[in-house]
Amino acid sequence: MDITTCGPAATELLTDVLGCHPLAVRDCTRRNRVPRVRIYPHQHLLILHGPQRGPSGHVHYIELDQIVGDRYVVTVHGPLNPAVDPAVALRETEAVRRRLESGRLRPGTPYELSYAISTALAHTLESFIEELTREVWQLEQRVTGGHMGNPEEFLEELFQARHGLLAVRTMGGLGAEVFGRIAAVEKRVTAADLPLITDIVDQLTRIRALADGEREYLQGVIEFYRARAETKMTIAAERLAVIAVVTLPITALSSIYGMNIIVNDHTHLPQLLLVLTVMAIMSTLLLTWAKRRGWW
Repeated sequence: MDITTCGPAATELLTDVLGCHPLAVRDCTRRNRVPRVRIYPHQHLLILHGPQRGPSGHVHYIELDQIVGDRYVVTVHGPLNPAVDPAVALRETEAVRRRLESGRLRPGTPYELSYAISTALAHTLESFIEELTREVWQLEQRVTGGHMGNPEEFLEELFQARHGLLAVRTMGGLGAEVFGRIAAVEKRVTAADLPLITDIVDQLTRIRALADGEREYLQGVIEFYRARAETKMTIAAERLAVIAVVTLPITALSSIYGMNIIVNDHTHLPQLLLVLTVMAIMSTLLLTWAKRRGWW
């Protein structure tokens, strides 16, 4: 059974028909920001999250709850952000439903069905990493190609991609911890179903590893871009320093002696030539010194 919105009728079903614990019913009706598992004598509740891209690099956490009983599986979709299309929340359960209706999936136990749903979620996480990786490669090509446009906007793109990888890494890692808890407790999990739980742990751990690898690669791209930008800023600062070194002494000399050499209607030509010669010598010496220092 798939409950798209946990309203009063769904709450009554969970409480009176399935006998769910009040804490489990409460978790199904509200938004849960942290994945968790609640294990009860006759059922357990799984809370997982999937990603959805939003504007400005924001990643929406799409909640998917599973109540796994002895002979049934109930999926409940948590409250959604109004900005998210409701169809997004149904992508995993709809994919499993199509497999059931076509006969390609015939689960023999509730855990086999829960495994199929969780595997669909793992595929969503992997596809999300693939999408982000494509963006990371494009960003890396722009960096190695010498892109030096607006640094603020470009860094924003880099940080948005890193945020997406961090979000999917968190979803995969916490999901692995949830299933790892079930495997560790081994309550209500038969020996035949335990390999399915172990495989889900492995899939989600792999998701975390993939996200970590791409995030480290992207961090290298960010550091390379920042190093290049900082190098260009350093070179520009050195050039400005050369200009200051050359012009400031000349400005000081001209300001002190200028009014003594050039007056209203008479110029002392010998002194003017002498001062100009001194300025030229000073500029040459300063430029030569700056060249030896490697400033230009």
